[in-house]
Formats: sequence, structure tokens, C-alpha cells
Amino acid sequence: MDRNTLIGLGLIGVILAVFTYVNQPSPEEIQAQQEKVQQELEQRRMLEQQNEANESAIKLSLPENVVAKLDSKGNQVKDSIGQLVYMDTLLLRDTIFIAKAAVAESAVIEKTEASDDFKGEVITLENNKIFLEISTKGGGVVGAYLKEHQTYDDFVKNEPGTITPIKLFDDENSTNQLSFSMNGEEITTGNKPFEIIKQTEDYIELRHVFDANKSISFVYSILPENHHINYSIKMNGFEGAVLPQNVFLDWQTDLLKSERLLSEQRRTSTVFFKGVNDSYDYLSEFSDDDYSPELDVEWVAFKQSYFSTIMMPENGFKKDGTEFSVKNYGEGDEKDSSHVKLYTAKMNLNISETGNGIASMNWFFGPNDYYLLEQYQNDTEDIINLGWGLFRWVNIYAIQPIFTWLSSFGFNLGLAILLLTFIVKIALTPIQWKMYSSSAKMKILKPDIEELNKKYPNKEDAMKKQMEMMSMYRESGASPLSGCIPMLIQTPILFAVFRFFPSSFELRQKSFLWAEDLSSYDSIYDFGFNIPLYGDHISLFTLLMAGTTLVYTIMNSGNMQQPSQPGMPNMKIIMYIFPFMMIFFFNNFSSGLSYYYFISTLMSILTMLMIKNFFVDEEKLKAKMAARKATAQSKGGKTGKKSKFQERLEQMQKAQQEKLKGKK
Repeated sequence: MDRNTLIGLGLIGVILAVFTYVNQPSPEEIQAQQEKVQQELEQRRMLEQQNEANESAIKLSLPENVVAKLDSKGNQVKDSIGQLVYMDTLLLRDTIFIAKAAVAESAVIEKTEASDDFKGEVITLENNKIFLEISTKGGGVVGAYLKEHQTYDDFVKNEPGTITPIKLFDDENSTNQLSFSMNGEEITTGNKPFEIIKQTEDYIELRHVFDANKSISFVYSILPENHHINYSIKMNGFEGAVLPQNVFLDWQTDLLKSERLLSEQRRTSTVFFKGVNDSYDYLSEFSDDDYSPELDVEWVAFKQSYFSTIMMPENGFKKDGTEFSVKNYGEGDEKDSSHVKLYTAKMNLNISETGNGIASMNWFFGPNDYYLLEQYQNDTEDIINLGWGLFRWVNIYAIQPIFTWLSSFGFNLGLAILLLTFIVKIALTPIQWKMYSSSAKMKILKPDIEELNKKYPNKEDAMKKQMEMMSMYRESGASPLSGCIPMLIQTPILFAVFRFFPSSFELRQKSFLWAEDLSSYDSIYDFGFNIPLYGDHISLFTLLMAGTTLVYTIMNSGNMQQPSQPGMPNMKIIMYIFPFMMIFFFNNFSSGLSYYYFISTLMSILTMLMIKNFFVDEEKLKAKMAARKATAQSKGGKTGKKSKFQERLEQMQKAQQEKLKGKK
């Protein structure tokens, strides 16, 4: 080290010594600094004691969705003033919990409600049939999709074999929540945050904690091949605060449009329900309606034309406070062109207790398929509109089994309808034969009947005319009723299929010839505008049906009698008008139905021609009737035992004659 370096270091040392001496604190300043340090140490010690007490209280009743926030070393994070920081795993945000004064020897934790703009997390539950969206805001199902089906718009847009799952409803159009009264306040769960307790591929459990003791849980589970989920509602810790009979399940849904013609979809859409040990009932399908059931409810269905969502509780819903309603959308409403109807159900949950109670149910999302719904063995298949009384029995025990059997062979459903019509017509051929034979006999007797009308033109001779006419029928073997009875036998089938084809889910989105969807109308030309009472298109199957009906009417017009009394309607004119009315009435109906009526009437025409040309010879029949009449006259008009109707008619005639004698 040289001399210059030594001199520099010496000067630096002198300068530092002088600076230290000049800036050293006074005794007063040293004492003040020591006091400040002591105060800071005391404050830190007090805060640590307070936080330890708070932490102990919080641990007693810490919600399951709240966990301690830890740093990288595993220590709990504290804020700037030493308070413990926790993580809310539901809302994904930090929070500070401060223990309040003990109530009933337990700490109560203050927790805020979810704000209106809180969206929640959407989680999914699915199998190979359905796909459900469940929100942590409210814990309810907010979206339902059917994987094997699609809307009509997607059907005509997608490539064959491609399916865009149909959406029954979404989060903007569905609410399912609990509502109950607690401490004079009406509580609903629709906006409350729910924590995911457990989630697997086929199981979801959500919970909302009200305080240290009170919580509500929603549990959803699903099996692979089912169209329903198992849905359970659990209430814990509400004993004494909430009465079981005051707990309701509020369910509201706007079902979305899925078919080609929304007006037809709405025509069979409403709320269905079934009373315990009673038959099903439903609200109006045409107007707004509401109803409070008089019996406990076994199940409730929000039904539209081809799909439904149905709640089937294990123990039923109690009738007390239960209400159903359905509302249509008026013209100009923003939902008038996109939604079917507004369905609302407020149902008494029938929970056994609120301290540790549970209510379980099956919740169905799927098609209105008769055999699918029949598997639940609770009459939910009754929501399918197959007619009432005798007509429904014909569909259930005859038409539907035959059609299902034919469909099982893999035929195109248009061909299956053709074969069904053929089978029905073969079964009814003896009846049609009887009808034609009776019609031929009446045609032969028509000149004699006209002579009787001329012989007895006055009203006071009506009884005599009727007696001679009955004698003529008896002698010839003809009867006007023999043609009516076969017609009455065929009528149930005629009306049964009127309900069957528009309600048959099997026809939905199945094409045949020019009809792209047999469950909807077929169109060979679209006008681009609507014609009142007709529509915006031309249905070819409807035109063919009306044409064959007109031909059939003409073929039978010769057997129609003209009205014998003034003021009576002319049936011939009415029968000619009917085919033209069908063009307007059936234009928007299912093309499968129009196709069936067309084929059925065409087969009736062919059957009639075959009977007339090969089986019934009118000349031989006329000779046979003449021989029978001659035989009867040779025996004094006695051809056998008189019917009760004929006996009563003769008694009425004698009584009338005695009355006339008395007047004279």
C-alpha cells in the first residue's frame, strides 16, 4: 500500500468520526425511541392473542366452502393488521371471518348472500340419453338436453346421421328452488350460492350453509340408460325454525319450440298431474289456466307435443298449498315465436321434518313414448293423447301394438302405415260386406218406399206408414239398421287413429315419399304467406284424402234417401260438402294421419268394387228378396217372431186408433 492510499483512508476515518459525533441523538430522543418500540411490541402481542381467539371460534363453525389461505411455506396468510385470511372456494375470493359473540354456546359466522350479478358455476351431469346443466347459483337444473333427438330446424339442416341435441329449456327460462318461511321472513334458494360437496361422473352434491347449524343440500345422481335422474333435497338444522308443511318446491319452465309448426305443438301442451289413487288430470290446452288439486299429487308433468319433463316424488306432493298454472304467450310477446308455454308449479314438498329431513324423487326428461313411460308404472303414459274411453282402448290394445310390431321389422314407417291399414281393412271386410249387402237391399226397396210415402202423405198417417214399412222390411229380409250397426263398429277405429298418428312419437322426423316428417304436414308448395283457415302451403296427402272421400261418397250417393219431411236436411248435399271441408281441416295436421285416411278410403273403394262385382249379385239378391216376400204373403205375412220394436210399434198404433175413435 503506497503513501497516497494511507493518507486517503485516514481522511475518510476522520470525516466519519466527526459526522457521528455531530449527529448522535440526545438522551431524550433515545428514551422516546425505546418507548415507541415497546408499544409496537405490545400491540403485536395483543393482536396475536385476539387472532388466536378468533381462529378458535371460527374453527368451531367454519363453512365447508371456506378454507384457510396458506402461503408457499404452509403458513396461514394474514392481512396488514394481522387478521387471518380465508379462501371462499365457491366464490373464488379472499374473505375475512370475524367471530361474533357466542349464541347458544356456539359461534355464529356472518356470510353475505350472492349478489344479483353472481353467475355461479355451471356443472354437468350426463349419460348416453340426457345432458343436464346444474348451476351453483341456486343449485338447480338450468338446462336440459336430449342427446338422441333434435329440433325440426336442425333435422332439415343437418346431414343424415348427424344430431344436434334438442334443448328443452335453458337457464333463462327455468327455475327450481325451495321456498319456506323462517322467523317471519320468506326464504328462497334460487339466488343463494351452493358449494360443490362431491362430484363424480354420475353424482353431484351441492350445499348451501345458512349458519353453523342450518344447511340445505341438493343431490343429483344418474344411471347410464335412464331418461331420469334421482333428485334428493335435504334440510338440516331447521327444526323449530321452519315447519315441514311450509316447505315448497317452486318449479317454473318455459319449454322451447322444437317442432315445425308451433301452433300444433302448443295444441297438446299443458300441465298434467295425477292425484294419489286417482286418475290423471290436466290444465286447459287452449287458454291460460290454474288449479289447486284436491288430492295429494303422485306426479307432475310439464308436457308438450312430443317431449316432457316430469317430477315423480317418492312420497307424493301434499295438496296443501300446491298450485299449478299454464300461460300462453300473446301476439307480440317476445317469446311468442320461440317458446311453447309458461309452466308453473308450486308443490308442497311433503318433507317429514326439517331438522334432518329428506325428500326424494325421479325427475324425467325425455320423449312422450308410450312404452318408455309405461315402465315407471305410475300411469305417466296417460299424458299421451290417445283419445278417451273406447277410442283410447282401441289405440292401446289394437292400433298401437300392431303398428309397433310392424315398425320392429325395420320398415319405412310409411310402409308400416300401409300394412297397418291393410290389416285393419281385412279385419273389417265382413262388416263392410254386411254394409254393402244392406245397402243393396235398401236400394232394391227404394221404389216401394217412395210408393209408401205417396200413399201416406199426411202426418196423421205416419204410424200406418211406419207399420207397413216395417212389414215390408220383415218380408224382404232388409233392415235400415243393418247398415248403421257395421258403421258404428268402424267408428271407434276411425276416431282412434285420429288421435293415434298425431301423438305417435315413432313418426317424428321419419320421412316417406315427399313428406319429410310424418308427424308434421307435408307440403308440395309453400305460398310464402298465410291464407286464413287454410295455411301457407298445400298438403298433397290432404288433397288425395279429400279426393278419395269424394269418390267414395259418390259411389254411395245412390243409396241415400231424400228427406221425406219438410225442413229435414238433405244428407246428400252434406256428404258432398264434407270432403271439401277436410281440405281446410287437415291441411296442417300430421301427414301420417292424412296418408292413413287416404289409404283407408282407397281400400274401402276397392273392397266395395270387389264385393259388388264378384261377391254380391244385385239381380240374384232382388230375386231372393221377391221370393222371401211371396213366401211371407202366402203365410199371411208371418215370417217369424216379431222384434220387440215391431211389437211396441203395433201397440202404439192400436193405442192411437183407440184414441181417434174416442174423439169421434
